[in-house]
Amino acid sequence: MDKREVIYYSDELNDEFSIAQIDPINIDENYVYIHDSLFKKFTHFFWYRIVATPIAFGYVKWIFRHKVVGRKAFRVCKKQGYFMYGNHTQIIGDAFMPSMINFPKHDYVIVHPNNVSMPWLGKVTPSLGALPIPSEKAAYRNFNAAIETHIQRGHGVVIYPEAHIWPYYTKIRPFVDTSFTYPAKLGAPVYCFTNTYHKRKHSKEPKIITYVDGPFYPDPNLSLKERRKTLRDKVYTAMCERAKCSDYEPVRYIKREKEQ
Repeated sequence: MDKREVIYYSDELNDEFSIAQIDPINIDENYVYIHDSLFKKFTHFFWYRIVATPIAFGYVKWIFRHKVVGRKAFRVCKKQGYFMYGNHTQIIGDAFMPSMINFPKHDYVIVHPNNVSMPWLGKVTPSLGALPIPSEKAAYRNFNAAIETHIQRGHGVVIYPEAHIWPYYTKIRPFVDTSFTYPAKLGAPVYCFTNTYHKRKHSKEPKIITYVDGPFYPDPNLSLKERRKTLRDKVYTAMCERAKCSDYEPVRYIKREKEQ
């Protein structure tokens, strides 16, 4: 568990509280997102299903006694690709939980370049489904094509719209609608999952209960801008309502007063 008991913040949109210090690599137009060789398909299966899935299951169950409420909602779209939006409150758990929430779907997570920049592990995370955000404008063509490809192949694409990690935060921070451009353009369904925190009798670590809501669909009768805003509002409203289920605050967040 994060040993910090109180965290002071100033900006809900931009403050970052991850303790990891990593120099990110440059994600340019030469970065390859999609690998279709037999060897790369094997390494993805090996790292994702043989190695990572059992570790993820053990981690979230042993550490957090993780439980999912509303998993049946995924049955509606089990044969198609969709987007999943969640609250960003775990440094390690947020990499593991999506694949536990909608198992056995293969998920690909949009991440900061830090996640593919770590020594050794950074070479493995792409095989685990990491899709690093481009560092340069020219790289967005391949990045967007990769997202579309995964949706077409029936995969899940996971996005943390709050962008920055706030460990154990029990509310939903306001987030912009930019990341909802993807489902708005592709006409793909959207789910959201909200991790809530609950006191345990015999452990300092809280229990995490994840609530699933959706699917939400972009309205083809609206403009692109209106479609993404509508999707964002539906997801934000659902997540805020679910966040009220938290009954334990492991880390207190206090907003700094502005200097006069």
